Amino acid sequence: MSLTALLVFVSVYAIAVATPGPGVAAVVARTLGRGMNGALPFVLGFVVGDLLWFVAAAAGLSVLAKTYAPLFVVLKVAGCAYLVWIAIQLWRSEPVLPEAGAAPSAESALAAFLGSLFLTLGNPKVMVFFLSIMPLVVKPEEISLVVGVELAVTIGLVISGIMLGYMLLANRARRMFRSKKAISVIQKANAGVLAGAAALIATR
Repeated sequence: MSLTALLVFVSVYAIAVATPGPGVAAVVARTLGRGMNGALPFVLGFVVGDLLWFVAAAAGLSVLAKTYAPLFVVLKVAGCAYLVWIAIQLWRSEPVLPEAGAAPSAESALAAFLGSLFLTLGNPKVMVFFLSIMPLVVKPEEISLVVGVELAVTIGLVISGIMLGYMLLANRARRMFRSKKAISVIQKANAGVLAGAAALIATR
């Protein structure tokens, strides 16, 4: 794959990932509520989800995706359910000051990974990019094993870098709040954002 073609793909993909949507909303809201707790498995779920969609697009599975539409409805519901679950946890959790030494209620690495994975697999924004937009930039029939590996590595680096960047910024913003009342307001506001994102996905 030529450097020019790769740079075009990186540019289009990076814009798609960085554009605010359900995934970014979940990352920011989760970080504001929990800090960097479980950040790596949460980001890994986004990476794996995007790679699965990439493989589907590269293999020309858009027709298959339409054929098995009920499966993607199930994935969408699972992603929405996870967003609602995080929203409830944020709403109900006791506000904790970042420097107080105590940490918000822990979430298992597997739960964090599966949550972001299901969210990605059921996210219409991701589906549209890989099944409709990506083929305009990189045609599936032109993807060899080498090109596929190049693109997969690129996808992993781009999405993990952007999501971790959002997390670091959100965590830094979280540390600016000095009262439990402010933290509580932020948690409840982000719970509302996540619930809204779940509703948005569910209606598409």
